[in-house]
Amino acid sequence: MNRFSYDLYLNKLSEIAMTSFEWVNLPDTIDQRFLELILYTQGKILYFQDEILGDLTLQFSANGKLDLYRNPTKRRIIADNGYTNERSKIDSVIIYNNYMRLPTAPVMEYYAMRLWDYDNIIAVNAEAQKTPILVQASEEQRLTVLNVYKEYDGNSPVIFGDKNLDLNCLKVMKTDAPFVADKLYSLKMQLWNEALTTLGVNFNIDKKERLITDEVKDSQGATNAMRNTFLS
Repeated sequence: MNRFSYDLYLNKLSEIAMTSFEWVNLPDTIDQRFLELILYTQGKILYFQDEILGDLTLQFSANGKLDLYRNPTKRRIIADNGYTNERSKIDSVIIYNNYMRLPTAPVMEYYAMRLWDYDNIIAVNAEAQKTPILVQASEEQRLTVLNVYKEYDGNSPVIFGDKNLDLNCLKVMKTDAPFVADKLYSLKMQLWNEALTTLGVNFNIDKKERLITDEVKDSQGATNAMRNTFLS
């Protein structure tokens, strides 16, 4: 369940990250999904023209020396199907994911881990509301009490006990776990909105009253700033 929850958030955020932009006039020989996937996971991809296959964007590794601005002068292309090629800065262009030239995936992994953690805390707190009790019983009555508790845990409206059930040796103490799941959920949604802002995606503000124009502009400032880092 832990792994499923983490993967769920990571897959959602990854899908949003890879579909946030529309590429206009992209050549038919370039796969937009693959282009976005490599930018998302590796932070850079190489555009060049193959003499036979046409326009391509593929993953590459830097070869040779760097120029004055730390751009690789030689680019070695190795595709998953075995295709290889080598280009230079004269006949190829590097497309970077952002100005830092870093992938987005590790950032989304961080947010997925945090969201997964909040989910776990919420689940534990919600479960504590169902069984906020501590049962104390004698060793002889332990199995009987366990069976009684199973009826309680199964939401049985009536619990039957036989004549051997000694209620005098059974003590119940409430743990009274405070219900904070709603506050944690609100915190989780704030974190989710923060993750979307990092991707340059607008999000809905949880506010009942109507927002004024200035509030809308302020809320979109960080979103637009992050979006521009990818566009630039």
